[in-house]
Order: sequence, then C-alpha cells, then structure tokens
Amino acid sequence: MQDNTHSEPSALNLTPSASIKACLFDLDGVLVDTAVYHYKAWKRLANTMGFDFTEEQNEQLKGVSRVESLNKILAWGSVEKTDAEKEELATLKNSWYVDMITKMTPAEVLPGTVDFLTEIHKAGYKLALGSASKNSGIILEKTNLAHFFDEIVDGNMVTKSKPDPEVFLKGAELLGFKPDECVVFEDAVAGVEAAKRGGMKAIGIGEKSVLTQADVVVSGLDKLTVKDLENL
Repeated sequence: MQDNTHSEPSALNLTPSASIKACLFDLDGVLVDTAVYHYKAWKRLANTMGFDFTEEQNEQLKGVSRVESLNKILAWGSVEKTDAEKEELATLKNSWYVDMITKMTPAEVLPGTVDFLTEIHKAGYKLALGSASKNSGIILEKTNLAHFFDEIVDGNMVTKSKPDPEVFLKGAELLGFKPDECVVFEDAVAGVEAAKRGGMKAIGIGEKSVLTQADVVVSGLDKLTVKDLENL
C-alpha cells in the first residue's frame, strides 16, 4: 500500500526484517535534543565553582553518566571535591536540569521521530529505550513519546555507563531478543561503541566522520524508513 501524503509513514511490511527484530533508541540527540538543558545546568554549576564550561566540552559528555560527567567537569576546572560534595553537586545540577525539562513539549521532538517510530511500530518491530538519563521517564511523558516503547531502560536500571553495552543488552533481554537481532540508534561515539561491543548493529545519528563505528550514519530519523532496517 502506497500513501503519498507527506505526514503519513511510508509503505509498511507486516513483519520485521528477518535479521533485525528490535530497535533500541538512545534518547538525547536521537529522539529529542536535551543537550542544551544539560549544557545550561552544567555551565551554571561550573560558574558557581569559579570556572566556565564550553559547548565543546559538553559534546564530550554525550552518553556519559551524571557522576562521570561531573568528574570530567571538575577535572577541567582543576577542582577537587569529596565524594559527599560530588553527590551534592550532582543533585544540584540535576534539580536545575529537571526544572527545565519539565517544561518540555512535543514540539521539541526531533524532526521525523514520530513518523519513524509510528512506521516501525506498525511494521512489527519491538522498541526499547536505552538511555543513560535518569530522567527519561519525565522527558518521554512531556514529549508524548512514551507509548511507543515496549521497554524503557535508563540510568536508574544500570550501573555501567556507555561504552559498556549494559544498557542495550538489558533492553534486548527485556524485549526477548538476541543482540544480533537488535539495532541501536545513537548520536554519541560512546553509544555506538556500546552497541557494537554488545554485538548489535548501530545506526548513527550525526556525522559519518565522527560516528565511524556505526553501520549506517544519517543526520536524523527523518532520513530513515522501515526499508533501511530490512537492508541492514
């Protein structure tokens, strides 16, 4: 069936690709762009300690846990803190971040996301979220994306940060599929590495020159259709 209307998903198959049966998505930079909120919160925290934090440095924190991000920022600022102080700082940063993301709306979902999720869901693929964020539930609720996902694995459920594959392996396990039956959608180098280390295919969202380990790289989900999954 061919639908020529611009807003509707493209032609669908009734069953998933023989090789790929499940799709695991990172959140930040793939479905929505919350990097700006992380950046503002980390910058505010750095400024309270007397140093600045750049957008270039923020890029290095993609896919990295809150604790590891804080450790990097403290190192950049040549600041030493006790474990107790680090916990207080991480909590403070998160409170600022949560305050910002609770004001998010569906308008902040990245282009093509809803159409692509709708298309692959109707085609029979199982979907899971695999994010380091501990606030993924809030973001999915505010952006009206939660209903697409069969399982949600986030920073509250795993102990190891990407590039460790734990978050994606957990997602595959909950969906009931083997790693080689899964494809991961990631915008971070650490996330793509995690997918490959976990034995999964990886579709990079970003630049080919950066996401060199990915099987396919596109600028966004608006460039993908279900046919691309069948060709992996």
